[in-house]
Amino acid sequence: MVAVIKTGHSIRGMLNYNENKVKEGKAECIGQHNYPLDANRLSYAMKLNLMQRQAQLNENVKRHTVHISLNFDPSEANLPKEKLLEIAGMYMNKIGFKEQPYLIYQHHDAGHPHLHIATINVQANGKRITMQNIGRDKSEPARKEVEQTFNLVKAESQKKKEYRPEPILGRVNYGKTETKKAIENALNFVVDTYRYASLPELNAVLKLYNIVADKGTENSRVAKHNGLLFHALDVKGNPVGVPIKASSFYNKPTLKNLEKKYASNEIQRVSSKGKVKTAIDLAFARNNIIMLPQLIKLMKSQGIDMVLRQNADGIVYGITYVDHTSKSVFNGSTIGKEYSVKGLQDKCAFNREKLTSEGQGFHSKESLFNFLQEHKNIMSIPDIDNFLDLLMRVENNFEYIDVKNTFDKKVKKKRRKRG
Repeated sequence: MVAVIKTGHSIRGMLNYNENKVKEGKAECIGQHNYPLDANRLSYAMKLNLMQRQAQLNENVKRHTVHISLNFDPSEANLPKEKLLEIAGMYMNKIGFKEQPYLIYQHHDAGHPHLHIATINVQANGKRITMQNIGRDKSEPARKEVEQTFNLVKAESQKKKEYRPEPILGRVNYGKTETKKAIENALNFVVDTYRYASLPELNAVLKLYNIVADKGTENSRVAKHNGLLFHALDVKGNPVGVPIKASSFYNKPTLKNLEKKYASNEIQRVSSKGKVKTAIDLAFARNNIIMLPQLIKLMKSQGIDMVLRQNADGIVYGITYVDHTSKSVFNGSTIGKEYSVKGLQDKCAFNREKLTSEGQGFHSKESLFNFLQEHKNIMSIPDIDNFLDLLMRVENNFEYIDVKNTFDKKVKKKRRKRG
């Protein structure tokens, strides 16, 4: 089981997030604690008012909402509701929320079973429950005890098995799903899960889900106010529809909030840098890679996406690595010069020369031509036919030397000198 705790300042926003899921048929409120009625008899107003009144007992607490998700292994998809309620109750007791009012929602919109628990950190006596280091000091021990008590798959085992999970509702398909909800679901997954240290690195992940974050042009109103917009992308990677302000999403993925994550993400991803370097080095050592698209395909099979950055003319000028197993994101130059676009192209050129001279790689001009046509959108080759002729050409610039006559002449010259 994996537990995630988030705090906020809007009880209504937290409640609306879960209640909207219920209306859409993607969640249900399966339980409550310290409310006067059972969950199925509580109205929206009753759910909201009880928490709001208690939170008002201490107006100095600004971030009074506590939104917790308990995430289970996919193999535990059929856990009965009674057991889920017991798990939630034990966890909340262990982290110090036994006396707090809270609501338990079971969500059905992800590839893994999970609960959302909505509560507050202001107690009935007006005192505040401290949230500092709650993850390390209380949540982790509670999580391990719950796993053992209910025989759940351990979080450590889940991380080892984890490969390339999709965000909650998958990629954004503009025109087929409600854009804002689809973007929000993807953001909820990506923003807090991946370790990026800049907006371009975050965008490398978001583009995999047909989303891009935009700070606006230099003199635009968005840029002047340090704002951030999110666009849906079409199949060609172009922005479509009306952009949505970051502040309008529940989790507030604003530029200011994202920048707070950069420093900690930088530290957390350090150990993963060597893994990406090793994966690329082994790819070149073990495979006849002669073009960048081949490397991209090979790395993708290992859970690492190589996201290319291109200018308006389609020329590739940068690359970002997204490691889905460690959830770490790296700009190419961050890993090292040889792992930048130029460095990789140099390595590919070396392999190309080697393979051409050895007669390896593609076995016919036609097979290579088909490969180039398939990947022409991400390769800067103005004339495929000329490039193909150059690539397949075998140079024969060896000068013929008559070794026997040359040797005989040298011997005769030596004999004359001796005579």
